[in-house]
Parts: sequence; C-alpha cells; structure tokens
Amino acid sequence: MHPGNPKPSFFRDLFTGIGYLVRGIGWTARRPGQWLFGLIPALIVLVVYVAALTALAFNLDDLASWVTPFADGWSSGARDTARVVAGIAIFGAALFVAILLFTALTLLVGDPFYEKIAERVEDSAGGAPPEPDVPLGVQIVRAIRDGLLLGVIALAFGLVFFVCGFLPVVGQTVVPVVAAFVSGWFLTAELTSIALERRGLLRRERFARLRANRGLTLGFGVATFVVFLIPLGAVVAMPGAVAGATLLARERLAGPYR
Repeated sequence: MHPGNPKPSFFRDLFTGIGYLVRGIGWTARRPGQWLFGLIPALIVLVVYVAALTALAFNLDDLASWVTPFADGWSSGARDTARVVAGIAIFGAALFVAILLFTALTLLVGDPFYEKIAERVEDSAGGAPPEPDVPLGVQIVRAIRDGLLLGVIALAFGLVFFVCGFLPVVGQTVVPVVAAFVSGWFLTAELTSIALERRGLLRRERFARLRANRGLTLGFGVATFVVFLIPLGAVVAMPGAVAGATLLARERLAGPYR
C-alpha cells in the first residue's frame, strides 16, 4: 500500500471477496462447457466422500459411545444428551476436515482440468502469464507436499473444534462460526494457488499475500465454504470457485503487498 493511499476497509474487502465468487460462478454460467469440464474431478472425489461420510453416519452412535465412556454411569437422559452432543461434534469435525480436504483432493485429482479453466479465465480477462519454467515432477511434488501439510493442519483444527464442540452453548454457536472463518481462509489459499503458482509465488509468499488481504481472503473463502455446505454445492460450484479465485489472484493478490 502506498503512503498516500487510504487504508483499505476490511468490510469493503470482505464484500469484494464475496463478489469474486459470484463473478467466478457467473463466468462458468456463461460457459456451460467449461462448467461441465470442471465437474469431472469433483464428481470423482464426491463418490469417495459419500461412501466415507455414509459409513461415518452409520457408525456415529458407536463412536459417540466410545468417546464418552465417562457417561456410562449417568442417568439415561444425561447419558443420551452427552452422546448426542458427542455425535454432533464428531460429525461436525469430520465435515470441517472433509470440506477442506475436498478442495485439496479435487484440485490434486483435477489439476489438468482446473489449470485449463484458470488459463481460460486469464485469457478472457486479458491474457494468461507464461507457464513457470519448473519441471512437471517438481510441480507434482510441491502439490502433494502442500496437500499433505494442509491435511495435517485441517486434522489439527478439526480435533480442536471437536473438543470445543462439547462446551455448552459456545460449542454450538461460536465454534461453527470460527470453523467457517478458518475453513474460508484455507479454501482461498487452495483455490488461488493455481493462479499464484503460475506467477512463481510459492506457498510461503502466497500465504503472506493472503494475510495482507484478510478481508478479501475471508470474504471469498467463507462465501465458498457456505456454498460448499449446501448438498452437492461443492461439486456444482467448484468450477466457479476456481474461476473466481483466478480473478481474485489476478486482480488483487498478484500485485505488490499493501
């Protein structure tokens, strides 16, 4: 940010970030062929997720009982309440991790698909930068390494949110809101990585730029998180989210720090 420029408004940037998701979805809506093209990897990952979350749902009672052995001697009402809360916390934590990893896995599985969509978004906005002079093997290793790191972070946050989910009132009100903001931040980090890596920005610098643009990062990411919570929303909106993240990276994140 230049000394003579006014400090950007966090809330204005928050709504601008939401606008980038709307613009991305609009971009794919005007190009149904690109939207269908981007659905393929998301559908592949969805099949795996449905199987895993269905298995979790069927075993939720046993898992809730397993994590609440202290309630065995309680009255039936108190025991059932504790285990309902435990079940909600388990499924909520699993859903949090699932949404974060859904994006990471979908981008990993569908890298050629989303690279092509991002390139076409850039072309429609004035031209894409040249491909980085980095061997394909190095790019794949970086993607896997970043995905594993994100998975570890997501599991750590998921565990924290699971434990906090047992707190009366706070666990059912404050924790979901905090989880949405944390998820939103990481979703923006994942979805903008394609356009930013194309500009030679590695993970550390990408994260620095996200921190320097918190309003944009959270606005885009939380809006994406909310859409992804809608049944099949993560699949249907994934191509639009990639398009919106590409526009966000191109227009706001790829320039100098504020």
